[in-house]
Amino acid sequence: MRRSRLLCLLVLGAVLQGCLPLLATGVGSGALMATDRRSSGIYIEDEAIENKALSRIGAQFKERVHVNVTSFNRKMLLTGEVPDETTRAEIGKIAAAVENVRDVHNATVIALPSSLTSRSNDALLTSKVKFNFTNNKRFSPSHVKVITENETVYLLGLVKRVEADAASEIASTTAGVRKVVRVFEYLD
Repeated sequence: MRRSRLLCLLVLGAVLQGCLPLLATGVGSGALMATDRRSSGIYIEDEAIENKALSRIGAQFKERVHVNVTSFNRKMLLTGEVPDETTRAEIGKIAAAVENVRDVHNATVIALPSSLTSRSNDALLTSKVKFNFTNNKRFSPSHVKVITENETVYLLGLVKRVEADAASEIASTTAGVRKVVRVFEYLD
């Protein structure tokens, strides 16, 4: 029973992740931008920053690394696994050299690339945190971006401190979350 439930969740996660390109290419972008505190120009710039950084990292390191790039208000978060400290530092330099990046938070770790099971679990944790945000109603969930890597939840956004505290509390009390890292910019 538990195994079939996990399989259903993994399939659902894969299907939902397949919907993301539709959102990113315009079907839901207008709605997402309307509730975002970033300007539409910065929202689009963040997507360009992510694509440029991923392309440059991929060109140099190919399959030797597993790195995720998230940009929010031109602040970049790097997560994933790299083989050694030299590679980690070089990836940070590549990211910082991308045009219009204001800051880089390099949270990559020295380890073998994570498994599909681990990544699926992280996707499920991200969904659980977002669901808990929606049910809590202490702030608008659209103001906080959630990234999960190896059961560590990273929270990004342009928020008030009370919103950051609420988001951190909700994320940290979500079952399965090992650690919460705040990468917020504060409005107050």
